Amino acid sequence: MAATQCHQEFLILPESYPKLHDRPASRRRLAGVLGEVASILCLTGPMVGAGILFYLRSLVSMVFLGRLGQLPLAGGSLALGFANITGYSVLSGLAGGMDPVCGQAFGAGRTDLLRAALRRTVLLLLAASIPIAALWLAMHRVLVATGQDAEIAGAAYSYILFSLPDLAVQCFLHPIRIYLRAQSVTLPLTYAAAAALLLHVPINLLLVEHLSLGIRGVALAAAFTNLNCLLFLSAYVFLSGTHPDADNTAEVAAGEPESMEWCRLVRLCVHSCMSVCLEWWWYEIMVLLCGVLADPKAAVAAMGILIQTTSLIYIFPHSLGCAVSTRVGHELGAGRPDRARLVARVGVGLGAALGLVAFAFAVSVRAAWARMFTEEGAILRLASAALPLLGAAELGNCPQTAGCGVLRGSARPEKAARINVAAFYGVGMPVALALAFRPFGLDFRGMWGGMLAAQLVCAALMLRAVVGTDWAEQTERARELTGGGGGGGYAVVVVVDDDDDKSEKQQHAEGAKEEQQLDNTMVMAIDCV
Repeated sequence: MAATQCHQEFLILPESYPKLHDRPASRRRLAGVLGEVASILCLTGPMVGAGILFYLRSLVSMVFLGRLGQLPLAGGSLALGFANITGYSVLSGLAGGMDPVCGQAFGAGRTDLLRAALRRTVLLLLAASIPIAALWLAMHRVLVATGQDAEIAGAAYSYILFSLPDLAVQCFLHPIRIYLRAQSVTLPLTYAAAAALLLHVPINLLLVEHLSLGIRGVALAAAFTNLNCLLFLSAYVFLSGTHPDADNTAEVAAGEPESMEWCRLVRLCVHSCMSVCLEWWWYEIMVLLCGVLADPKAAVAAMGILIQTTSLIYIFPHSLGCAVSTRVGHELGAGRPDRARLVARVGVGLGAALGLVAFAFAVSVRAAWARMFTEEGAILRLASAALPLLGAAELGNCPQTAGCGVLRGSARPEKAARINVAAFYGVGMPVALALAFRPFGLDFRGMWGGMLAAQLVCAALMLRAVVGTDWAEQTERARELTGGGGGGGYAVVVVVDDDDDKSEKQQHAEGAKEEQQLDNTMVMAIDCV
């Protein structure tokens, strides 16, 4: 009896307790913004951790190549550059096409579309890997025909031959990472990457040192590490229930929906591939152009250091862009255009803040950063002069990457591809050539001046695209893509007979909806922590 009385008194609220509709609208909006910030950061944090772990894996591989000598290091670096341009960038870009499908399908509660997108993307990547593998098999002839040193070309060919298994692994690894991220499952990605990294060093020691496979062992070790990561993620998917049985979704999975037709998925994948590759290839072109500057050896070496630096920094905006893409997809799939607009604005705002941090970092370490890689005076001078420009470029790169996530989450990768063409090749390339060569002759700094111009123009165009988005139209497109609408959304129906009472009831309903969304977001953030 006492327990019942205590429970009843606990549920009694004081009369002065404010009702939902009595709370200021500005306070509700602020709560919604803070909740969305927490939601995005909850997704971003684990992906940053996974990105850094994969970055460390690449550094370990470079260390083992360096231990083998100058020729294996040069051959391995050349092979990695060739593989990035012709293979890894293509597979990564193609896999991005399933991002909006999975995000919007999850928001709409259509788990059958998630599984269909996963299966079809894997098959698409496997088909794309066939011509890529054929090109890798012909790599030695291609390199020799383009004037590369025969010894370096031979070492690079040995490396890329034993990287062919990694090509197949990537066809599964990219889609399963997107499949999990679309379900707001990101922490297992970090755990899998950490476990794979722990095994990476012993595998390298076994293959390179004990079995004396040399450069071939480094390539195989990288493939085995990615395979381990894939196996860990696959085990999580099947043991955790994130890949539900067909019986659980038989009511929605009776047949392949028209919205998941092959042509639509292929179109999204191709546009996504163009968006990724156009930016990725720009950096490779920058490295090639450094070979014709006044001091090509120092310029190429300094560019290599700066590319490694910007690759490290890029982990943060890339993870943010993936989180924004996921959240935009969820809200559009659930039929909530206003929430999708909020996600887009918060995401771009976080990107701008991240750009300021990146700029401050690049400027503050300009005198010491390059010394971690070399003691050559010419290289140090070039790198320290270009680091502030690199940081300034991040002022545009970070928000534009978040904006790219907005376009990807709303299934508009073709717009991102057009923006990249206009910014990097329509503006950045001519400016880089004019500043580096004629008429300005700024040499190495001119190259990075072109990068700065490209990133700022890209950020402006991306911001214009995000601000000019018709979110009601994008919600309708999401409904068509997922074959339904708003399965996972909040249905708030207000029935009124009196016009005077309508406004108060609508405010109460909207306030309850925002409170419930904020509570769900906070619970997810607490669980993530």
